[in-house]
Amino acid sequence: MKDKNGTISRRTFGRRGAGAVIAAPMIVASSVLGRAKSQAVGQAAGSAAPAAQPLGRPGTVAPSDRIILGGIGLRSRGLGNLKSTLPDPRVKFVAIADIRQSAREAVKSVVDQHYGNGDCVMYQDAGQLLAREDIEGVHIATSDRWHACMAVWAAQSGKDIYCEKPAAVSIAESFALAENVRRYGVIYQAGCQRRNVPNFELAVGLARRGILGKLHTVHADDWGRTETALGHSWWPEEKPEPDPQVLNWDGWLGPCPWRPYHSAYPDRGRGQFWDFHAGILEWASHTADLCQWAADCDHTHAIRYEPKPGTSHVYCAYANGVKLVLRGDGWLDLGTCRVRFEGSEGWIETGDTGKMEMSDNLRKYWQPVNMRGTDPVLHIQDWLDCIRSRMQPRANAESTCNAHVTSHCAYIACQLGRKVTWDPARRAFPGDEEANRMRSRAYREPWRLDALATSM
Repeated sequence: MKDKNGTISRRTFGRRGAGAVIAAPMIVASSVLGRAKSQAVGQAAGSAAPAAQPLGRPGTVAPSDRIILGGIGLRSRGLGNLKSTLPDPRVKFVAIADIRQSAREAVKSVVDQHYGNGDCVMYQDAGQLLAREDIEGVHIATSDRWHACMAVWAAQSGKDIYCEKPAAVSIAESFALAENVRRYGVIYQAGCQRRNVPNFELAVGLARRGILGKLHTVHADDWGRTETALGHSWWPEEKPEPDPQVLNWDGWLGPCPWRPYHSAYPDRGRGQFWDFHAGILEWASHTADLCQWAADCDHTHAIRYEPKPGTSHVYCAYANGVKLVLRGDGWLDLGTCRVRFEGSEGWIETGDTGKMEMSDNLRKYWQPVNMRGTDPVLHIQDWLDCIRSRMQPRANAESTCNAHVTSHCAYIACQLGRKVTWDPARRAFPGDEEANRMRSRAYREPWRLDALATSM
């Protein structure tokens, strides 16, 4: 149901059963229209893919032309993203929603100090922020289990979205995310910032332009797979729940199975407990994503997955013949989130330090890089550029969904401890009911999985 202003609240599309989700018209504020952007493609080894490139920040922007932003769940990484966004004169950040009082106050302090006022509004309920018609875009950096739900609800509210990774904790959520972003016409950028970091762009560009020869194998760092394939299942001792105004425990859990409160969950829940994280996707949301980009597979998923017992390796293959190896060892010392691309004429490997190693015949393409893979600045600029131009950013919902599905399939193969086969067209494991049951996760009432559907 809409209110008298036509706004859809979180409760309307998140806390009701089938038939409750109302299709809202796409909302595009005047400030995002009318500023065209060229689609720069070639740099150094050439473009890795047709995608919008950052144009840099304009010197002056009229206050009426600024992109009005809010944030949901901004701590640690999210707060870092915010600090990379605030200096851009194209934006004005006006509100934060978080179930933690300390997080709300920390964001407000940063924002108010930046603008020299006390105007940043705090909400505990993200639905109140999403109901604001003046807010055009949102930063989402909740823990993993909330990413897809919040992004879907933001899309249904007509907001452009920058959402941290992993973007979804199941195959079903991945498809729901892409379908809602497509239907509501919003601009979505996943926090896979390495798509806009120069050393990774160069490596992908060499692969896509054929400089490596015929590409045959891409390698993705899945650090910690052997630890996270099944996840931790220990239950900390039950503690009294905090004051809901300080930390809303029910809101923190969201759609996950109920657990009695303990501070270990909010503080370390993302990577310590299976209910709250996405396993391989913690790292593969970056590295498998880059490999699919390099292999010209942004539009699809791998079709075969086979974990090698006793190792951190999962061997995958695409329909075009390119092989994907997810592994946690055997890498050169180039930092975290490493990728390696191998072709008939050469290879290149790189990671978060910005350093690159490559076969001798490719050294003429080497370029110095003074940016680490964790830096989100260019990635956020790409998102803001696309909010204005309405072009697709580098880590858009379609490519993110497809890379996530590949990673989820590999995760399922690890959990089952055997080979699985995936059919991208059918979105299923043919004849494998055990694997098919693992494509989604059950939601806890009153949150409903069917609320993620684009139509009822």
